[in-house]
Amino acid sequence: MASASKYGPLVGAVDQGTSSTRFLVFDSRTAELLTYHQTDIKQFFPKEGWVEEDPKEILASVHLCIEKTVENLKGLGVDPTEIKAIGITNQRETTIVWDKLTGEPLHNAIVWLDARTASTVEKLRDKIPGRNKEFLKTKCGLPLSTYFSAVKLKWMLDNCQQVVTAINEKRCLFGTVDSWLMWNLTGGTKGGLHITDVTNASRTMLMSIHNHKWDAELCRFFSVPMDILPEIRSCSEIYSVMSEGSLKGIPISGILGDQQSALVGQACFKEGQAKNTYGTGCFLLYNTGQQPVISEHGLLTTVAYQLGRKQPVIYALEGSVAIAGACIRWLKDNMGIIEKSSDIEKLASTVKDTAGTYFVPAFSGLYAPYWQTDARGIICGLTQFTTKAHIARAALEAVCFQTKEILDAMNQDSGIPIPSLQVDGGMTENPLLMQIQADLLGIPVIRPSMPETTALGAAIAAGAAEGVQVWKVGDKLDSCTAITTYTYNPSIGDSEREKRYAKWKRAVERSMHWQSDEEDSTEG
Repeated sequence: MASASKYGPLVGAVDQGTSSTRFLVFDSRTAELLTYHQTDIKQFFPKEGWVEEDPKEILASVHLCIEKTVENLKGLGVDPTEIKAIGITNQRETTIVWDKLTGEPLHNAIVWLDARTASTVEKLRDKIPGRNKEFLKTKCGLPLSTYFSAVKLKWMLDNCQQVVTAINEKRCLFGTVDSWLMWNLTGGTKGGLHITDVTNASRTMLMSIHNHKWDAELCRFFSVPMDILPEIRSCSEIYSVMSEGSLKGIPISGILGDQQSALVGQACFKEGQAKNTYGTGCFLLYNTGQQPVISEHGLLTTVAYQLGRKQPVIYALEGSVAIAGACIRWLKDNMGIIEKSSDIEKLASTVKDTAGTYFVPAFSGLYAPYWQTDARGIICGLTQFTTKAHIARAALEAVCFQTKEILDAMNQDSGIPIPSLQVDGGMTENPLLMQIQADLLGIPVIRPSMPETTALGAAIAAGAAEGVQVWKVGDKLDSCTAITTYTYNPSIGDSEREKRYAKWKRAVERSMHWQSDEEDSTEG
């Protein structure tokens, strides 16, 4: 086995995303990724607009990835005991309820981009003066939307007798994916820890954005009993240890929602720094420091991180786009236009532009900056000349136009234009997408050569925790991430950019107010 001096100390990160699970191992001295294992997660679409996953499959995928990665380490001649801590980063808002006596889920996980709760949102708006969907924003930082956990939980309370019975019998636990994993990895029915971190809690609509505690008024509004909620902790502290498997006894000492984790992984520790992650959705976060900023332009106020119990809570403004990589997946799985997602660049590159085709992938409504749950996807500007290559290119442009919309909103809220955009996520490995993004933003787009910044953020939080302290946040991280980047510069002029953006705005208008309340269905 390799000695500690060759690599050590190592930190592991569970990265549980919407479409896959991974376990990655980093060298805490260099931020180098040593090895990882990845497995896909199956999604279920029981009805139009519904998106579910199996919580037990999610858990099993984490165990599998950990064991396979440990085997990989041994194959590299590295002793797995060099792993000193484990961090968790996860798809946010996805809602799980389970029986604390049996450990069994009471319903499939309702995924963050699931839109079944459109009618639930409308009923909740009826309780608000003027039906104002921004009414709760001053308290929780979020608009009333299908996106957030409390609305999904309210749907379960209204439609799932099994959940209601478990609550009445005091055996129901609620959590986002981090809570489900933490409870199971630390013992489950045999003393598992029921906790979440402040970033994931800030995405539920149940936590006060000001005091970082569950808010009784918000819980009453959504009819959520407070005794089913996990305890809120910081993002970086020793919570407990792994209860089983090859890494049994290793501390779990970091939890961050995936987008906040990417902010940490990109070393956006200074006020005014921003990053955009391109995954299933697209998420732009802007560090606003120790004060929560309530957006006037459709952005979310969220917790960025709290790296230790005694450390300050740092806030961010966030622009969230529901469909980015999911649009490419749709072209592959539903339309058969490409065989694998990576084919999109090659196909889109066969044409020089979209020939006037615009694709608004509002499959789950529109998120930031519109928050229109009744929007639906459209492709417009079609002619007899249009080919699948034009549609493929329009899909890539859609990701970039949506990012431009949230960047514009962020610039308006902050009053200080962002001079360049740091990016990460699987889609950033597509050079054509990155060049289109730079063209449509009119600013440089900077991609790190190591794209796993989401997992890196969780590893940093875990490794920097008091009692672990194998990772120094700040100087060393800043220097190692600053060098290894690639920059895409704009190659079109302002007039062309504005002309194309104006056309995109017209397409967005046509996608709105498509779905009526009567068309929403509920579970029988």
